[in-house]
Amino acid sequence: MDSFLKYANFFYKAVGIEPYTKSSHPNVGSIWISLVFWANIINLSLVLLGELVYVVVAFATGEHILEAIMVMSYIGFVLVGMSKMTFVWFEKPALSRIVWELEELFPGDKAAQSAYRLDYYLRSCSRISFTFSMLYSVLIWTYNLFNLVQYFIYELWLQTRIVEETLPYRVYIPWQSTENWTYYLLLFCENFAGYTSAAGQVSTDLLLCALATQIIMHFDYLSRRIEQQQLSGNWSKDSRFLADIVRYHERLLKLSEQLNKVFGVPLILNLLISSFVLCFVSFQMSVGVEPVLMIKHSMYLISALTQVYLICYHGQLIADASSGISLAAYKQNWSYADARYRRALAFIIMRSQKPTYLKATVFLQISRGTMTDLLQLSYKFFALLRTMYVK
Repeated sequence: MDSFLKYANFFYKAVGIEPYTKSSHPNVGSIWISLVFWANIINLSLVLLGELVYVVVAFATGEHILEAIMVMSYIGFVLVGMSKMTFVWFEKPALSRIVWELEELFPGDKAAQSAYRLDYYLRSCSRISFTFSMLYSVLIWTYNLFNLVQYFIYELWLQTRIVEETLPYRVYIPWQSTENWTYYLLLFCENFAGYTSAAGQVSTDLLLCALATQIIMHFDYLSRRIEQQQLSGNWSKDSRFLADIVRYHERLLKLSEQLNKVFGVPLILNLLISSFVLCFVSFQMSVGVEPVLMIKHSMYLISALTQVYLICYHGQLIADASSGISLAAYKQNWSYADARYRRALAFIIMRSQKPTYLKATVFLQISRGTMTDLLQLSYKFFALLRTMYVK
């Protein structure tokens, strides 16, 4: 269990969140963790307020409109990170119950782990988690340290030009912030806020994917167990197997439902805001920017697309794994079973033909098709924004 969740826990600790408690350890409150969490939230809220004021002033005065549109994508980035952090913080008891349930189902000995193909799912989860976390880490530190790197290269090393003191993200500042100590304070706060938002998003996505991977593992194991079961034709013996399968299936369905209750609202906010972020970043790239800035925007666009696809990918895997039970039941050698067993098996097939989806509340069932819908929505907003800009 710890190996599945280690990447998510690493980023959660960076923002001061303990997302769940383990059944083997009591919930012990930590003052340090609480201080880190509220420091992150307060600083992120202040930066978000500065960005909102910048956008309002830009549209009110008609100046720096292009910069304001890019700032709107930063606002979306911050809102997604903050919403994920706060929802997980409030849903800690529910998340703990999900983890406890998965701990009970987790295969303990080597033989059981081999039957569950635990190594395969752990390698897959670790590979995806590491790649995704590295992508987001490179993105956020590229944005945060971009101006400092330019200063060291162009001004100190090559000495070709003087690099202005600029901040990573544009915010409204009612005083002169350059060439005094407040610039360094704002630089630290914005770097701190950028990392907080990125860590809040990465940690929640990795936690969701790790929990979803374990549920997929159990669904796949259940399918193999049903398909490979050798029926004796004895109703008393076969019915006990069938009862165990139904109880196991019911636990997995309840786990999936609990997962949707915890992550439903953050998921729908993530998908909706991501469509606007993709639109704003694409628009900024289409109107013409410097080649160096194009690299930054391209990384931002790739990371946003990767984040959405990661969620849609795991949503599709859950749907496929849950519906695979019906096919496994059909492939079972049920022709030799008692008539009562065959009638009961028909109910399992019928229930499994209704896939279990990862849901963004009741409004959206997440699958690979959701990715297509999101891209279409983003393009519609992008086309509208381009039309308004040309006019």
